[in-house]
Amino acid sequence: MWNPFGYFNLPQEFVGSFLASQFTTLPYPADDFSGKTIIVTGANTGLGLEAARYFVKLNASKVIIGCRSVEKGEHARKNIEETTKRTGVVEVWQVDLSSYESVKQFCSRAQTLEQLDVVTENAGLATPHYQEINGMESTILVNVISTFLMALLLLPKLRADAIKFNVVPRLTIIASDAHEQAVFREQSAPHIFNALKSPRYQSDKYNTSKLLEILTIRELAPAMTASGKPQVILNTLTPGFCYSDLMRHAIFPLNVLGWIGKRLIGRSTEMGSRTLVAAASAGEESHGKYMTDCRVREPSRWVRSEKGKEAQKKVYKELMMILEEIEPGITRNI
Repeated sequence: MWNPFGYFNLPQEFVGSFLASQFTTLPYPADDFSGKTIIVTGANTGLGLEAARYFVKLNASKVIIGCRSVEKGEHARKNIEETTKRTGVVEVWQVDLSSYESVKQFCSRAQTLEQLDVVTENAGLATPHYQEINGMESTILVNVISTFLMALLLLPKLRADAIKFNVVPRLTIIASDAHEQAVFREQSAPHIFNALKSPRYQSDKYNTSKLLEILTIRELAPAMTASGKPQVILNTLTPGFCYSDLMRHAIFPLNVLGWIGKRLIGRSTEMGSRTLVAAASAGEESHGKYMTDCRVREPSRWVRSEKGKEAQKKVYKELMMILEEIEPGITRNI
């Protein structure tokens, strides 16, 4: 598809499937989450808020909203309580994914929970401005490094409760169909994450971060299974192109194009949140897989290509080394 602004890399096979997906009506969540404790990060607004609302409606015993601002989280809690007529279910926990120490403290607090059944990692960042935090570009740090830092830190708790309560926990990381638009120029660099630490190609950083999430999950899930430890279903998904605050930092012309696009084909935030809830109850067939429209689907053709497989192993190896530097011994949790 011709792109006059140079902001989008649109593979020919992507456009048709994307449009078909946008106009697909998704099923209302109906699974019962009675007795379950659920963590949803980035849940004070947008998709995370609506997913948390669904979990409360569907009888979850405890829903923990993980967000940077406790004040905004409390506002979200009150809103959920008013609309669901259930009180004492939602708790607000502070976590800032731009800080490794904050992620560690959040996960340490989670160890004190009586039970943990579902972790939905929805928090993310999309910014056109280059910012370096802890020696890494901010989008990659938040969406990839801190996201998997949290995942691996919570795995022991999820597995312990799998044994204790005879359940199969779920760990879901929210990706995006934007991974199909990633140019990912850094794929051939000697050190991919070092190459990403650059203001060059900033407009592709979000797309690339979502691609890296999917590549990592496709490598991590088989490693989890091969460990022989209690099963935790790890999956990922795209919620589609939705009304949300994700593009709040967008600049011209992307902000204008996004505004127009949302009004023409955008999903409501509530509709998009159904995909998060579906993944939180998906079966073993979703382990290590990518979900679209509440069903397991294939990710981009590039992900499944030989180049994609080579990049997958390289990304995974580098990321695990980075996580080991942040928290020595963390890869033993796999």
